[in-house]
Amino acid sequence: MDGKDEGSSQPAAAHVTVDLSIASAAEEDLTGKVHQLPCCIKHDGPTPVSHYFKPKPTEMEVDGLKVEEAYFRGRKLQGTTVSLPHGYSGFILGKKGRDQGTNDPNSHCWETTATFQDITVWNHDAIPSKDDALLRAFHWFTAANALHQTVTAEDLESACID
Repeated sequence: MDGKDEGSSQPAAAHVTVDLSIASAAEEDLTGKVHQLPCCIKHDGPTPVSHYFKPKPTEMEVDGLKVEEAYFRGRKLQGTTVSLPHGYSGFILGKKGRDQGTNDPNSHCWETTATFQDITVWNHDAIPSKDDALLRAFHWFTAANALHQTVTAEDLESACID
């Protein structure tokens, strides 16, 4: 076998396991420390970010969002910190190794290493607003809740048009 499905030129799918349990005592709460920057950083691992990246509050408020200011590699960034909706949490995942239940070399297992309840979203060319892509994505939480809500017989009767 060459790692491809029979009759297909596509590689075999990887088996991925994600453990979102919050039971780990080593898990860290990163609320107030998670940032989405408008750039690509080609580094994966710990670094003393707080020594170099120092956000400061401003007097400005846009769309009800308090604007913060910081500089990254000499570029001015403007951002805002937003809380995740009630009932939701953010997860930072770390690679745990291969899934122990399989011998598949494409198998990977991820585990929760930290959680967060808010995120600071940064822009380098615009003041943050509710029209930013990440903030607009938060509207999907409301839609998902409505779609997955249990519908009772009373709900159906009240929605019927005679």
